[in-house]
Amino acid sequence: MVSKTILIVDDEPPIREMIVVALEMAGYNCLEAEDARQAHAIIVDNKPDLVLLDWMLPGTSGLELARRLKREDATRDVPIIMLTAKGEEDNKIQGLETGADDYITKPFSPRELVARLKAVLRRTAGMEDQGPIRIEGLELDPVSHRVTINGDAASMGPTEYRLLQFFMTHQERAYTRGQLLDHVWGGNVYVEERTVDVHIRRLRKVLGSPYENMVQTVRGTGYRFSTRA
Repeated sequence: MVSKTILIVDDEPPIREMIVVALEMAGYNCLEAEDARQAHAIIVDNKPDLVLLDWMLPGTSGLELARRLKREDATRDVPIIMLTAKGEEDNKIQGLETGADDYITKPFSPRELVARLKAVLRRTAGMEDQGPIRIEGLELDPVSHRVTINGDAASMGPTEYRLLQFFMTHQERAYTRGQLLDHVWGGNVYVEERTVDVHIRRLRKVLGSPYENMVQTVRGTGYRFSTRA
């Protein structure tokens, strides 16, 4: 098995060193960057399998870098874990809204970091052995990793893509937030259930009318994907 490459973006060398030691012991290759500009160049040139991104960076913040990565076609699908001392719930939601796949508050243990990193890599591994899935004018192609709406390309983050893929292959059944976490996020116990609501809102926004109505809220339960009103 080829080792995964992780980019560590943090302006504090001791933190980068601690993370490098933990990840190399777990069998990962590591790249390092001390600011957003250096990180962006490394991501474009090397396409790491995951980015550990500190929120507070000199100059451009980690949050702004995350937004940029999710806007650009070449970097949109790179998973991101935010590292930050900001522990308030609003900060977590803000980080997730940018497209981050997880959020770890400092201080953290190396074991926790490795466990959560493995979980993100596991749940971002695509299911690429299926053919295109079509529902009315909505089409998802797992091979090219593209979604089109009435023939036009739809731009969405990797988590929204996986959520839509699950919904389109599991129609007409209501799922709780916990079940969606298990199926879409890979059973990662570290992700809060409210994370599901964040990504549901983003998915609906991308789909637009009338397809956003297919992602239905089931009161007292969770969500379902249905072509029926």
